[in-house]
Amino acid sequence: MTGPTKTLLHHDGPTGTSMPAGLKIVVTGPFDAGKTTLIETISEIAVVSTERAVSGWSQEAEVEHSGRTTVAMDYGRVSLEAGLALHLFGTPGQERFEFMWDILAEGMLGFVLVVDARRPETLVDARHQHAHFGAAADVPVVVAVNKLPVGADEAAALAVVRERLAVAGDVPVLAVDVRLREDVKRVLVALLQAVLARMTGDADSDTSVAAVHR
Repeated sequence: MTGPTKTLLHHDGPTGTSMPAGLKIVVTGPFDAGKTTLIETISEIAVVSTERAVSGWSQEAEVEHSGRTTVAMDYGRVSLEAGLALHLFGTPGQERFEFMWDILAEGMLGFVLVVDARRPETLVDARHQHAHFGAAADVPVVVAVNKLPVGADEAAALAVVRERLAVAGDVPVLAVDVRLREDVKRVLVALLQAVLARMTGDADSDTSVAAVHR
């Protein structure tokens, strides 16, 4: 596995260490898990999206999915403290676009894996994506569990996702609503804390460096 060696421009961070001025984060997950929505919720610019209508989709299936899918990539940007910018690249969810996963993984400092709690059958795809991006680069990951049913046992649901994905015990698995900015911010802060800890060798890196701003 390779590390995050290609990371745009660099400048001196708050502790004198070299920090990437542009942090590349990949947002991946199965079809219709909420990847594009997550980026749209937090991006300070209009999201560059390549969503297209799903062939064969019908209104009867609307409760299951949106009827649209990303075919190349989504892109959004978020400003951080210390003069950093976070660049979010959303991947296609369908395996037939797997060639794009390799392209988008190049130079990433971490990735968010979005899963749909209402569709446990898609966790097979999510596990494959977790393994694929983990093999592409040895970088931190956060699992964002979206669309948790109202009244569901959150702890039990997250435990099931963690087990089905076979993620390491130190990987954050968070219940989120990707339509809510504070939830998305919580995911990104968790990931950035892990990225900074990896870069500085300090597991207690200052969380203020990872604060997300509009």
